[in-house]
Amino acid sequence: MQLRGLGVIVLLWLAGCQLVEFSPNQAYVPARERSLTAQNLRRLEVQPADDTLRFVFVGDTQRFYDETEAFVASVNQQRAVDFVLVGGDISDFGLTREFRWVNQRLNALRVPFLTVIGNHDLVGNGRAVYQHIYGPLNYSFQYQQTRFICLDTNGREYGFGRQVPDMAWLRQQLADTAGSRRTIVVGHMPPTDEDFDPELVSAYTAALRSCPQLVFHLAAHVHRFTAGQPFHDGVTYLTTYSLQKKRYHILTVWGQREFRLETVAYGAGS
Repeated sequence: MQLRGLGVIVLLWLAGCQLVEFSPNQAYVPARERSLTAQNLRRLEVQPADDTLRFVFVGDTQRFYDETEAFVASVNQQRAVDFVLVGGDISDFGLTREFRWVNQRLNALRVPFLTVIGNHDLVGNGRAVYQHIYGPLNYSFQYQQTRFICLDTNGREYGFGRQVPDMAWLRQQLADTAGSRRTIVVGHMPPTDEDFDPELVSAYTAALRSCPQLVFHLAAHVHRFTAGQPFHDGVTYLTTYSLQKKRYHILTVWGQREFRLETVAYGAGS
């Protein structure tokens, strides 16, 4: 009886220290690890700004923990980077511990980091976990005269049905150009992929085409770099590497819609 009581006490102590998850669907994290999008946007607000935007874009950190550590070390050596943008699939199975393990490494970055949700992040209870840790699935922010529109584009995970991406919200965001001279749209799933809701491809690409200050569209998911104008409408679509490839991009944006893309390889065997 005494041993059973001792076991209960030890279990409660471990739970209090967040060393035990009672369910794989558990979404609890300490307060300092919640609302990371809002936390990082506050950090971005107080950074000194100039007329040139320079940020890192990478995708799919899922289970590549050693590569994430090397990635952080490499980014910290780059000059004049404003922030890091992670293009989704932070986790592989939507588990709280996966998000936390990646965030523990990304927290060593010298600059803020922001994310969009990927299809793997939606597995199981991942949607709720993502919202708990980061915040809204669709959000926008403005930095150095550039409006970033970050949204959930993982249509297949919702059974398609014209639900995701949220077209009404996207159109509203694209129309709001007050105080900005450029727009960049970011989603995990590119509209060229079979996991993007096929019934929304036409509406999605038309909405982007209608935005005269759009610089480009960013996505991940395919784990490799691609660049082009697949819909032959003047809109540039870029995808980036997964961290497994030990490569990431630095995007420099200036003027009305000018930009330069650099590819950085890092770590052993890169």
